[in-house]
Amino acid sequence: MPPPLYTQTVIAFVWDFDKTLIPSNMQNPIFDFYDVDPDTFWTEVEGLPDYYGRNGVVIQRDTAYLGHFLTYVREGKFEGLSNAKLRELGAALDPVPGMPDFMEATRAHVAEIPEFVNEGITVEHYVVSTGIREMIEGSAYGPVIDGVWANTFIENVAEPGYLTRLPVSPGPGPISHVGYTIDNTSKTRAIFEINKGVNKIPGLDVNARMAPEQRRVPMKNIIYIADGPSDVPVFSILNTSGGRTLGVYMLEPDNNHAKVKALQEQGRIQGMAEADYRPGKPAYLWLMDTLEQIGFEIVEARRQAFAAIENPPGH
Repeated sequence: MPPPLYTQTVIAFVWDFDKTLIPSNMQNPIFDFYDVDPDTFWTEVEGLPDYYGRNGVVIQRDTAYLGHFLTYVREGKFEGLSNAKLRELGAALDPVPGMPDFMEATRAHVAEIPEFVNEGITVEHYVVSTGIREMIEGSAYGPVIDGVWANTFIENVAEPGYLTRLPVSPGPGPISHVGYTIDNTSKTRAIFEINKGVNKIPGLDVNARMAPEQRRVPMKNIIYIADGPSDVPVFSILNTSGGRTLGVYMLEPDNNHAKVKALQEQGRIQGMAEADYRPGKPAYLWLMDTLEQIGFEIVEARRQAFAAIENPPGH
């Protein structure tokens, strides 16, 4: 048996973003800054699959808004929108109650339990979102999270023949192309990257064959928190792999309680709470209890592994 790559003592919280960590859509500060009506923009986005379909062109519905963003940039409605401006506007995003303090509280909590400290148990927080990475990293969550999977934009593209030219930076400019994309189903890829430690070992491919005991964060050590039907693929993987799932809802500015309740009734989530992570609130209690449960499961598994080691016979 190959030596283990990891001690498997990491507990990972994986968060959706909109209506999970912020009250509404992260793009709202962009619309406000450029005085663009968000309802008009999103109505146009909803119509894009049919619009392009009439010309025989198939587009990805989940990420269609990214291309429409670039159209707004090109047509001057989002004039000069750059990655730096996206990061700046991300700072305008208001966290939901209790955040991001809750993330730091989880790390402090495991450091207070002697059994967890003895086994080297740690907590990591990740965001997996179909939103915009620059805005997430520019938000109040940027300094406290361990990684982000989200969409990115390119400002200056690599032109034909770029490999034979001196690498001269053209400087910042407006976004012009889509870089990395993540949709509702590819969120599951992010889960497997966290699971296998792809984000920690450069060159390790997410499709590499790895036995469960070789993976950095076992599925049963992952807690996924999200708000909607678009997260069903991730909910499904974790529910069938021993992970934990919490559906969270907002009551204002948009009430999505009914949608999350439907997920619970369908058995797609293990718990349900308002997206309020202040001490004593249901989400706080559920997540902290789950954190402790996973921690003690790790402690017990390591105790059993140690007990299974046969000592040499005595004299």
